[in-house]
Amino acid sequence: MVLALALIAAFQLGSWAFHQLTGLLINILIAFFLALAVEPAVSWMAARGMRRGFGTFLVFLAVTVVAAGFVTLLGSMLAGQIVTMVEGFPDYLDSVINWINTHFHTDLKRVDIQEGLLRSDWLRNYVQNSATGVLDVSAQVLGGLFQLLTIGLFSFYFAADGPRLRRTICSVLPPARQAEVLRAWEIAVDKTGGYLYSRGLMALVSGVAHYVLLEALGVPYAPVLAVWVGLVSQFIPTIGTYLAGALPMLIAFTVDPWYALWVLIFVVIYQQFENYVLQPKVTSKTVDIHPAVAFGSVVAGTALLGAVGALIAIPAIATLQAFLGAYVKRYAVTDDPRVHGHRGRGNGPGPILRLRGLWRRRRPAGPPPRS
Repeated sequence: MVLALALIAAFQLGSWAFHQLTGLLINILIAFFLALAVEPAVSWMAARGMRRGFGTFLVFLAVTVVAAGFVTLLGSMLAGQIVTMVEGFPDYLDSVINWINTHFHTDLKRVDIQEGLLRSDWLRNYVQNSATGVLDVSAQVLGGLFQLLTIGLFSFYFAADGPRLRRTICSVLPPARQAEVLRAWEIAVDKTGGYLYSRGLMALVSGVAHYVLLEALGVPYAPVLAVWVGLVSQFIPTIGTYLAGALPMLIAFTVDPWYALWVLIFVVIYQQFENYVLQPKVTSKTVDIHPAVAFGSVVAGTALLGAVGALIAIPAIATLQAFLGAYVKRYAVTDDPRVHGHRGRGNGPGPILRLRGLWRRRRPAGPPPRS
């Protein structure tokens, strides 16, 4: 009885500790996949005489500079659009009021609407809620920065001390298991790095193509929008292209509504080109996953870990697929017509022959022949 109670207490304590450390474990999982993604670049630098720590620092510095530049440009674009909308709001409000007065024979004035809004309880409650929500937003921003710092530190240590980590893991395993662990690690590095680099290449092509279109149409902030389309369309599978195209369409609509239509047509055409021409050639040597499997893995990852699961779902499934392909024995498929999606002649009559035979059996017999 004492042993049973001790086991129950240990289970409860482990369950409580696991729930308390869930956030840290998720951060470590993200850091591990980031370390796997940068492992090929760090290993390439280390093979040419550079220290792994310094090579990892250079890779992370480049990623940080690119991310900071993108966020700065995107923030300036959004701030400029907000300022333009605020400056043009009085004219837009006057046009709406004139349209309402013309069609509904009213006598609305902008001054009356502004005074009504300023005296309304809705605006007062909204301002109060916004003031109390500033602290919550600030806390979330600080928590997000701390989470990014945690992920960055763990991923740096995983990438810089990758050989030491592998030696530590292999030191507690027998020699036969060490080879399997190292092989699984190599597969994970190849697939995760291949996924990242293939997506980066396709993001570059997509960004350049959309930049040419937006620059030709004279849409403002064309470089930032092109980078946005390239990143979102490639790292959000299946529907990422259409989600990424929504922002350029909105900005193009402010210039000319017809430009938004041209952007939509280009997005649809480029999606077909990417699916049937570009993606098969790029991913054939890195990560080759069926679109249905990729979409299902993203849905499952989102259900399990939220946005984090959606990001790491595809490299995880690619690693699992490669691991199964390396260890699962496969056999030659029999040369049966049903394998190719049609019935052979030796597998029974087809539907047309069966209907013809049924019609002959039910047809009434003719008059007997004359003697």
